[in-house]
Amino acid sequence: MKFQNNITRSFPYLLLGMILTITACKRTEFPVESITAPTSADVKFSAVPKSSNVNIVDFKSETEGFKMLWDLGNGASGEGSSISGSYPEAGTYTIKLTVFTKGGYATTTKQVVIAQTNTSMLSGPDYDLLTGGASSASGKTWVVDKTKSGHLGVGPIAAATAEWYNAGPNEKATEGFYDDEMTFNTNGLKYTYTNHGNTFVNGANGAGIGGAASASDFTFNFTPPTNMTWNFSQAGTQRFINISNNGFLAYYTGVSKFEIITLTENELYVKFADKSNAANAWWVRMVPKGYTHPVIPVAPKPLQAANLSDDFDGAGNITWLAENLSYKRAYDNPAPLPINASAKVGFYAKMDGNDFQYGNLQTTLSYRFDLTAKNKIKMKVFIPGFNDFTKVNPKVAVKLQNSLLGGNSWQTQKEVAINITEFNKWIQLEFDFSAFSAETVYDKIVVQLGGEGHPNPGIFYIDDFEFK
Repeated sequence: MKFQNNITRSFPYLLLGMILTITACKRTEFPVESITAPTSADVKFSAVPKSSNVNIVDFKSETEGFKMLWDLGNGASGEGSSISGSYPEAGTYTIKLTVFTKGGYATTTKQVVIAQTNTSMLSGPDYDLLTGGASSASGKTWVVDKTKSGHLGVGPIAAATAEWYNAGPNEKATEGFYDDEMTFNTNGLKYTYTNHGNTFVNGANGAGIGGAASASDFTFNFTPPTNMTWNFSQAGTQRFINISNNGFLAYYTGVSKFEIITLTENELYVKFADKSNAANAWWVRMVPKGYTHPVIPVAPKPLQAANLSDDFDGAGNITWLAENLSYKRAYDNPAPLPINASAKVGFYAKMDGNDFQYGNLQTTLSYRFDLTAKNKIKMKVFIPGFNDFTKVNPKVAVKLQNSLLGGNSWQTQKEVAINITEFNKWIQLEFDFSAFSAETVYDKIVVQLGGEGHPNPGIFYIDDFEFK
C-alpha cells in the first residue's frame, strides 16, 4: 500500500513531464506562401530614348521575376531585366515583354513611336546589299532578271512560291519591262524609278497608274514621280521594302510594299500583293544593273527509250504534276464498260477562270526520250456529254517538251492532238510522234484535255496511259 501511495502522489508530476516532452518535440508548422499567376496588367516596363540618340531606346522591366524575354519589334530580341533597342527608321514599333514568376508568366506590349529616320544609323547587311552602302553615293540600281525563268510570277497570296505561272527567259521582251531601273540610295533614303517612258501594268490595276482597268496586262506611257523614298519594315520574321508616293518595282499592281524573299549581293527577289485581286500575289526577281549570271554547264540527260505506264489506280511508274486543274487518282470509273472495266480511273477537271486557262497534267523524266525506239503514246479517255462544247474544246493533246527551257519549254514543243466526237463512252487513243523521231531534247510529257487559252470548265476521265 505504501508503494502504491507513492506512485499515486508522483503521477501528476510524471504527467506534467510527459506533456512538456511532447510539446517540446512537436514540429513547427510554417504557413505556405501564396503563389499567384501574374496577369498582363501586372507586367510593366519603361521605355526611355537615349538623350544622345532618340533612335535608341532603353527598356527596363518594372515587374520582378526570375526571367524576362523581350521582342523589340525591329527583328531583335533578348533576355534580362533591361535591354536597349535601335530604331534607325521612323515608324511605330510594338515592344513585347514576357515575365516569368513562380506562379507562371504573363506578357504585355507597348508601342514606341520613332519620329524621324536617323540616316547615320543606316548600315548593316540589308542596307549595304540593297543600296551599295554609304560609300556608294549614287546608290545601287537593280533591273529585272530577264534571262532567268521566274523573273515574274503569280500564285496564291498565301503561297511561298509562284505556283500558277513563272515567266520564261525574255518572255516579256515586248512589254517595256526589261529596261526599267530601280535605284535605292541611303542618302535621304531616296528611291528612283527609271522606266524609259513605258511601264508594264497589271490590267486590273490600270486605273491606279492613270490608265484604265483591263482584262489583260498592258504597257503604259508613264512618267514616274521624282520625290520617292524607301524604308525597311519588319513584321515578325518578314522583312519589307516600302516605297512612298505610290512607288513600285517594275510591274505595277497597285501596291508599294514588297516582302523580301531573297536579298544578296546579286539578287533581289520580292513578293507583293495585287490590289484588285486579294487572292493573288506576284513575284519579281531582280539583279544589279550590268550583272551577268555565270554560265554553269548542264550535263545532258541520258537518251533512252521510254518505258512508262499508269493505270491511275495503283500500278504505274509515272509521277504526275497537276498544274492549274483539279486532278484525282483512283476515282470511280463513270462507265465501267468492256473497253475499260477498271474500277478506278483518273479524274481531270478543267476549272473555271482566267488563272486556269492552261491547266494540264505533266511529268518530267530523268532521261531524254529516244523517239527512234519508242514514239507512240496511248491512253483511254471518257468525255461526258454534259460539258458545254460551245465553250470547252473536246480535244485531247499530248505534248513533248524540253524541261531545260523552263517557262519557255512550250516554245519548242511537239504536239499531237485529237478532236473527240464521241461522248459518254471510253475511247482508246494513240498519239504518234514518229514524225519527230530525230528529236533528242525532250524529257517532259504534258497531257491536256479541253483545249487551252480559254477560262471555261470541263470534266474528263483518263486511264491506262502508256509510252512504251
